[in-house]
This record gives sequence, C-alpha cells and structure tokens, in this order.
Amino acid sequence: MKRICLFCGSSSGRDPACLEGARSMARAIVGRGMGIVYGGGNVGMMGAAADAALDAGGEVIGVIPESLLALEVGHAGLTELRVVATMHERKRMMADLSGAFIAMPGGFGTMEELFEVLTWAQLGIHGKPCALLNIAGYYDRLIALCDSFVEEGFSKPEHRALLMTETDPETLLDRIAAYTPPPLARWITDDET
Repeated sequence: MKRICLFCGSSSGRDPACLEGARSMARAIVGRGMGIVYGGGNVGMMGAAADAALDAGGEVIGVIPESLLALEVGHAGLTELRVVATMHERKRMMADLSGAFIAMPGGFGTMEELFEVLTWAQLGIHGKPCALLNIAGYYDRLIALCDSFVEEGFSKPEHRALLMTETDPETLLDRIAAYTPPPLARWITDDET
C-alpha cells in the first residue's frame, strides 16, 4: 500500500487531544513508508495531519475543489495539491490515490466522506480497509450507532465489520496491513437483472 487517505475536520475541535491524535496518525503512516492523501486544507485537523507528515519527511497529496480552495486555505507546502472542480471529483480522486481510509474527528464533511467509502466497500465497489481512529472517545456514539444498525436489522454483521475502530494509530495500521476484504453477498443476483 502506497498511501492512506485521511478524512478529518477543517476545524481543530475543542479537545487538544484531537490535534495531537491527527499528528500521531500522520507520523505513524509516514513511519511505515506510506504517503497521505487528504482534503488539501491548511487548517484544523487537516492542516495538523499534513504538517506532521511533511515534518516527518512524508509524501502528502491534497485534493481540494476550487470552491473550497480559499475557505479551507489550500496548503501551499504539500508534495502535491490537486485542484478539482467538484466535491464528487475530490472524493473519487482521493479514493483512487489511496489504499485505505481512516476517519479522524471531524464534522458533517468527514462523516459524508467516511460513509461514502464505507458504502462503496459494502457494495463491493472497492475492497479497501475503512477505519475510525477514535481519539479521546470522539467516535464512541457513532460506533454505538453503527452497532445499532445491526441490532435493529438495518445492517448485516458482515457489513458492520467493514468499519474498523481503534484508539491507537500503530494498532490501527497493523489491522489495516492485515486486512483482507470479506466475501460479501451480492445485492442483486443474475436472475434479477
């Protein structure tokens, strides 16, 4: 695996542990000889992760839509900053450049990015690992919600298992390195097409 995609907020959040967790995750990725793909911003969790990876000598590719270039303050010091026209192009390019996806604390945009790639995995569009780095318990409620999808019959256990969760960057990277996509049942059978 050459690169891991990080989904994270353009805000820093209230808990300083979140920024330090983003930096630790970035350093751990670079320490294993991999690069980072992310949303291209120079602010918040995004900027902290990018700066930590660059400081550690890593490759960092940012992908940012033209409309967000000024709002998220496109990072000028990256290995490469790719500017695209739309959010859809951003997410597709980030997915194409990455071998795995890790969500760190963020808001609606982070959730949307995570759940899109997780849905793609569920549908068999890709077989790449999807994960949460649960810094300072940030994702505890989301993890419980995902578990409730199974309990309430809206998701199968094998689909819930597609989302790995860890609190430690190195442990999470070990799990990603050992990941094998599970065999998933097809949604539509040949006789239904």
